[in-house]
Amino acid sequence: MSDHLDTCQPATYEFVHSLMDEIKYILVDNLIGLYLHGSLAMGGFNPANSDIDLLGVTKVPLANEDALKLKKLLLKCSNQPFPIEISFLNKKQLREWQHPSHFDFHFSEFWRSYFENQSQTGAEVYLYDGDRKDKDLAAHITITNYRGICLLGNPIIDVFPRIPREHYISSILGDFQSCLQNIEQDPVYCTLNLLRVYRYFKEHEISSKLEGGEWGLSHLPNEYKIIIRKVISHYQNHKYNEPFEAHELLSIKDYVKEKVEEIVGYDFQE
Repeated sequence: MSDHLDTCQPATYEFVHSLMDEIKYILVDNLIGLYLHGSLAMGGFNPANSDIDLLGVTKVPLANEDALKLKKLLLKCSNQPFPIEISFLNKKQLREWQHPSHFDFHFSEFWRSYFENQSQTGAEVYLYDGDRKDKDLAAHITITNYRGICLLGNPIIDVFPRIPREHYISSILGDFQSCLQNIEQDPVYCTLNLLRVYRYFKEHEISSKLEGGEWGLSHLPNEYKIIIRKVISHYQNHKYNEPFEAHELLSIKDYVKEKVEEIVGYDFQE
């Protein structure tokens, strides 16, 4: 596996390692390890629009006071300058794997306002009350197993279970369905995600969004290459960006949807 973190821009490297040190300071001996997945681990990271995707694993469930410290840290660090998406699971949740998976704590920019409101009201620190589960963890852990980076702690192979393929498929198809519905509202993420899911079913390859787009350029018919190039250009933050046309987005969406439906054997409802 190529360690893309070692070849990223210095600001990104320093941000990740500073965050790593802060988390280690909070969790001390309870932390089994911290693991990088997503675009930074797979070589498709764009400092202008990519998240830092992380998984943290602990020996025992997080104490509420530690979760509160993590919340404060992430509210302070995320988007300064890179957005952070991170989930913490404990050893028992991984050992007794189920899908959707339980987790102890989650932060992303999507939940920033929720956490900020908690801080104002003094409410419970956890993301959800009661039984906390996340269907996306099957995909995150699978990607970590195949292409993740251990930032600190025990090796990936010793920490994470092998996720059943049907759980991984369930996870990525949920996101695939969402992208079918939202491609006009979020054309870059949705188009690239549709392509990487299609590639997985076609070739059983786990890809970053950028790799999915590059694969689409070489495997989809010529009529879709203009829109794929536009999407990749936007994703890579090139200065010249052509506008998206609804008809070309809907055309590639319909093409990929039909191909994936042929493979999985059922129709997606939009």
